[in-house]
Amino acid sequence: MASVAATHAFAQSASTTAPAGGVYNLIVGTYTGGKSEGLYVYRFDTQTGEMQPVSVAKTVNPSFLVVSKDNRFVYAVNELPGDNGPASLRGDVSAFGFDAASGQLTFLNKVSAQGNDPCYLSLSPDGRYLFVANYSVAADPGGSFAVLPVQQDGRLGESVLTVHHEGGGPVKGRQDNAHVHSTVFSPDGRYLFTQDLGTDKLWTYRYTPDGSRGLVSPAEWRYTDVKSGSGPRHLIFGNDGRHAYLTSELAATVTVFAYHDGHMKLEQVEKLAEPGFKGTQGAAALHLSPDGKFLYVSNRGDANDISIFAVDGDSGKLKRVGRQSSLGKSPREFAIDPTGQWLIVGNQNSDTAYVFRRDQQTGLLEPNPKRVDIGSPVDFKFVAQ
Repeated sequence: MASVAATHAFAQSASTTAPAGGVYNLIVGTYTGGKSEGLYVYRFDTQTGEMQPVSVAKTVNPSFLVVSKDNRFVYAVNELPGDNGPASLRGDVSAFGFDAASGQLTFLNKVSAQGNDPCYLSLSPDGRYLFVANYSVAADPGGSFAVLPVQQDGRLGESVLTVHHEGGGPVKGRQDNAHVHSTVFSPDGRYLFTQDLGTDKLWTYRYTPDGSRGLVSPAEWRYTDVKSGSGPRHLIFGNDGRHAYLTSELAATVTVFAYHDGHMKLEQVEKLAEPGFKGTQGAAALHLSPDGKFLYVSNRGDANDISIFAVDGDSGKLKRVGRQSSLGKSPREFAIDPTGQWLIVGNQNSDTAYVFRRDQQTGLLEPNPKRVDIGSPVDFKFVAQ
């Protein structure tokens, strides 16, 4: 682990407000270079599922974004260099001010992600730091995560800590070196989990902003192993805080863990594709319904669908209840609106998004969704006005 000395930034105040008339802002992250120019803001009506365009902020490859707790700031990766770019080119993270009332984004500043291909962002529970996962197609510098201080005015400071992973896995061309794909805090904010597709590990760190152990330090057990060659990607915690759910991109599975005080215990592994499926796959995002009763998981490749699972309220285990085509190619990310009535999924390689109505009793997605044309849509975040 390589690092530089940590410095401190001050936390922002956080508050939430209810949307006016059931209308939210919806911010969409994209890949640019084709039909997209950057970040798009829509008004999303939770009564009808309709989306109305409001504004666009030009920025390069904002493929993942996160919103501050007070909704005043938006942070987006600039995913560079990509598959064909020079390894010497580092990616960035851009900060924007956000006026929720008008739906306008204002560029604040941009700092280096200290690695290649930044693909995931998370704010520390105290709002003082932004953590960025660098997937890194290139072996040099390899998969890493960086810690960026958040200033009171929403701007980002230069990285105060960079952690590189070492190792690889058995899948040639995909696991030749480390690939950090997400940085996720435990429900109590004491631990940081970094899912590494290249090393088949969920690395575990302690977060101690008081400086008692340094800002971030490896847990004594260091990591949780997953099946060799599975390629862990994204992790979320259940509403009860006692279970965690992991997508493994290469194996196209979702895994259930029992969780306690930084430790993960494997409970269940479910395949995403239907029995007998032939073709390529690529597990991507996973999200729970607001009530925590259903889990949705996207699968790309030739599958291009979303698996729907019911969540057992006691054991946290999953039972499949359905599967829904994304109606396009490469459903990388999706989101469920805060009311739980709608699920929107982006088809990255089809320049489309579809808004499905959710049956909140069965978890199923109703047919005849609303289509929205967006260039290479990837990420979606709902923000109250």
